[in-house]
Amino acid sequence: MPHDASAATGPVRTVAALGTAQTLAWASSYYLPAVLAAPMARDLDVSTATVFGAFSVALIVAAGVGPWSGQMIDRHGGRPVLMGTNLVFAAGLAGLALAQGACGLFAAWVVIGAAMGAGLYEAAFATLVHLYRLLARNAITGITLIAGFASTVGWPLTALLEAKLGWRGACLVWAGLHVAIGLPLNASLARTSLDAGTEGGQRGSARPSLEDEVMTARPVLTTVLLALVFALTWFISTAMAAHLPRVLEAAGATMVAAVSVGALVGPAQVGGRLLEFGLLRHVHPLLSARLAALAHPIGVVALMAAGAPAAAAFAILHGAGNGILTIAKGTLPLVFFGARGYGARQGWMMVPARIAQALAPFLFGLAVDRWGGRALWVSGGLGLVAFVALLLLGRRQLVVG
Repeated sequence: MPHDASAATGPVRTVAALGTAQTLAWASSYYLPAVLAAPMARDLDVSTATVFGAFSVALIVAAGVGPWSGQMIDRHGGRPVLMGTNLVFAAGLAGLALAQGACGLFAAWVVIGAAMGAGLYEAAFATLVHLYRLLARNAITGITLIAGFASTVGWPLTALLEAKLGWRGACLVWAGLHVAIGLPLNASLARTSLDAGTEGGQRGSARPSLEDEVMTARPVLTTVLLALVFALTWFISTAMAAHLPRVLEAAGATMVAAVSVGALVGPAQVGGRLLEFGLLRHVHPLLSARLAALAHPIGVVALMAAGAPAAAAFAILHGAGNGILTIAKGTLPLVFFGARGYGARQGWMMVPARIAQALAPFLFGLAVDRWGGRALWVSGGLGLVAFVALLLLGRRQLVVG
């Protein structure tokens, strides 16, 4: 099929470029407050909670931007949208470096939130679907494998920059990296869909492709169930990212053990994604999502039953399940609804997940304050609800016209 020269670089180069750009985007936004919140708060004379409040506002902004971003990618491809987010990220990070008080802090995070809504995984998944249609599953897995190391790279680099240049200097360096590295990487992406049309490259002149004819027999129910699954699993993931060492201590682990066990989550996420890329690539994405949704509840039962000795098993199960579910957020909408309108549809589905993500640290923190380690029964229960929702989705709901 005809396509532009930039498409000729092939999926491997596309995955490498997009995965690297995603690593930069995640490291300089989502993973930034964990290292810089304390020095920001001291310098700006605000509480650490205020810094995280500004970050939560950014996540709410991202939820609002997501559907618009997906629609733009459906129409124009991901290249121009993702290139634009590099500039917006750079502007927001520069604004953060120049902030002099709470107002400047919140304003900068609003800008960064807009970039997050149009420049993180959902936009990357939509870009790959625009390029590869139903063949995007492996490419989606590929970029999550690379960007899965965002915290591994981002936290130490941010800490090093903060130690050498201060938190303002660290933000300016991240802003510069978006322009110097992220922008060229996203500029290297293909400009048009690889099935952009027939003779002459005109879209819409041929019979709709099979990918465009895949649909679900119960679209409203499927949309609601998928949105519920994404919201619940993102709540769990964000709650664990914010409170895992603390909740492990409450469950009986020592502080040193809790921190060491928490470090297993990142490698376990990558391991889960490798499993998805290898063995699970041969099974239906719905099955792998169901198995992944069960991982956290099983880990909770093991930890509650055995106590601290099961902490490592809990972290590995949670991390592996979360790694696979990240991929499922990209593949399940594609499986049930096809490639047509994927970006906008996924953007709307992820709005509840973004809101749940913004609320998770605060709400789960209240649960830990009240119940200690037993708060994990809450996250485990939510994981079971997600599993049941996935059970209610079935292949029989799919229709290929």
